[in-house]
Amino acid sequence: MWIRQSSRLTAVVLAGLAAGSLAVAAVDDAKTLFDGSSPKGWILCDGKPLADKFVQADGLNPHDTGSYITVHEEKLGDFVLDFDYKLTKGCNSGVFIRVGDLKDPVYTGIEVALDDTTGTGFHDSGAFYDLVAPKVNAQKPTGDWNHMTITAKGPKIAVVLNDKEVSKIDLDQWNEAGKRPDGSNHKFSKVAIGKLARTGYFGFQDHGSDCWFKNVKVTTP
Repeated sequence: MWIRQSSRLTAVVLAGLAAGSLAVAAVDDAKTLFDGSSPKGWILCDGKPLADKFVQADGLNPHDTGSYITVHEEKLGDFVLDFDYKLTKGCNSGVFIRVGDLKDPVYTGIEVALDDTTGTGFHDSGAFYDLVAPKVNAQKPTGDWNHMTITAKGPKIAVVLNDKEVSKIDLDQWNEAGKRPDGSNHKFSKVAIGKLARTGYFGFQDHGSDCWFKNVKVTTP
């Protein structure tokens, strides 16, 4: 495993983040990016700042903003990203990471899928969208809050959902556009996934349904 789990992930272990060894990132060391009280630091795909009216105590709802993804202005390379999320019935959303171009997040970033389903397919919660299916669907029932941690160090990215590691990817193994390492096809045919930027924006997707994000925190080297 690239990350060691603890209760509620009050401490996250990021493999090699500091000096090639296991480095513990405690919650107290994490930087809060959204606490339900301010839109500071958040922007839309067109670069405009997130308006105050979109800030809600119970979470940020990307569907309200009218932007395909609601993005934080801080670019991340190696990081531990923690957040809570809640989906409505039938909701399809996602978390984009390392987005290189806000005008084309789908093809210049990587999406971790969030979907109100119970399966373990390439588009179900915890999947690297259309790339890697989750080992297990650890999502709670519709309307419950879930906790996700995404850990990235260089080419390696891992996803923990509700204290269970559900998926991981090593980008150095993805060398052909439109192909998974096992030779099967995926939809992203413009460039090899392994050639995508290792630093970029992250944000939450609006795909036509209400969903909420809160307690968004990040730890970086």
